Amino acid sequence: MIDSLQDWLFMVTKMDDFKDGLAGVPAAKSRVSYVDGEKGILEYRGISIQELAQKSSFIETAYLLIWGKLPTAEELEEFQTEIRYHRRVKYHIRDMMKCFPGSGHPMDALQTSAAALGLFYARRALDDPQYIRAAVVRLLAKIPTMVAAFHMIRKGNDPIQPNDDLDYAANFLYMLTERKPDPLAAQILDICYTLHAEHTMNASTFSARVTASTLTDPYAVVASAVGTLAGPLHGGANEEVLIMLEEIGSVENVRPYVEKCLATKQKIMGFGHRVYKVKDPRATILQNLAEQLFEKMGHDEYYAIAIELEKVVEEYVGREKGIYPNVDFYSGLLYRKLGIPTDLFTPIFAIARVAGWLAHWKEQLAVNKIYRPTQIYVGEHNLSYIPIDERVVAIPSEGMDGF
Repeated sequence: MIDSLQDWLFMVTKMDDFKDGLAGVPAAKSRVSYVDGEKGILEYRGISIQELAQKSSFIETAYLLIWGKLPTAEELEEFQTEIRYHRRVKYHIRDMMKCFPGSGHPMDALQTSAAALGLFYARRALDDPQYIRAAVVRLLAKIPTMVAAFHMIRKGNDPIQPNDDLDYAANFLYMLTERKPDPLAAQILDICYTLHAEHTMNASTFSARVTASTLTDPYAVVASAVGTLAGPLHGGANEEVLIMLEEIGSVENVRPYVEKCLATKQKIMGFGHRVYKVKDPRATILQNLAEQLFEKMGHDEYYAIAIELEKVVEEYVGREKGIYPNVDFYSGLLYRKLGIPTDLFTPIFAIARVAGWLAHWKEQLAVNKIYRPTQIYVGEHNLSYIPIDERVVAIPSEGMDGF
């Protein structure tokens, strides 16, 4: 109830400022990455994603994002050496993982494990460059180990120790199988990490910055971001893409499937983006990587369905509504060919995105002011307290199941 003209004017003014889901509302000034959704441009620190995918490695890209510049050869070697040295996790964390239910989702296990790291590295010195460096190294080094460890533990096996002779992506694949991976497979996963490392103010990055603004430790920052990424509206769409392709079943079924989805207003997984109105540049790179991988390791039966689906969706709604493949559309096909279980797809996203979250954490610390947005109250006023013996029990509407 609006009690006065003043209340009404206040409400109208605030409603004009309200944006559902904060769509398009700037939440921070940042130098970390840039997106032009109309032109399909993605840059990390001013360098195009295409150039980084072709010329850089994930660890070098992580250095660029977090420290704001490309490293020298000596800086990169030192950074890589530190990360290799810190890949192992304490046995307490492994023992804790053994208590997790085997049916639990790896993202939930990762969130818990990431938060637990803060118990073992509890010193909080956010104004100390050495502390910040150590936290960055630990999180980049240990997150992949924890993902692989939970995967092995839930199968009843002991975790596979990291292999210090292998690079970042190759070591992760090794910890899943205890076999040295094919060099092309490791190279492609490394590029996938680079493509997923950062993407401006998405939900998990916003969560990371809000948490960072309280000046808590970086392990809590990453844990909060992992929890946000675990939601099906943010991470996990590449899992749904594979389910969709299996449901379609054949190239001949693509057009009827698209027509059914459009008629029933059902979302077509892997298409559309809140920012891009053209094909996601990461999707283009991932498609090329998929073709390279299929050429060496064998064709994927669902790739032809994916190609036809992209073609039909563009024909029906792509040009008119700007709905094109996003980063999730081809990544699942790649990961499956690499032998990665479906429910590890989103944890792999998290392994990569740690770099972006840490870049934003570091940036937030430099100009910190705690986030405290306002709200628009739309409830009632001046209600009286009702004694418990006078309250009426709500009766479920007819036709509902009740309690």
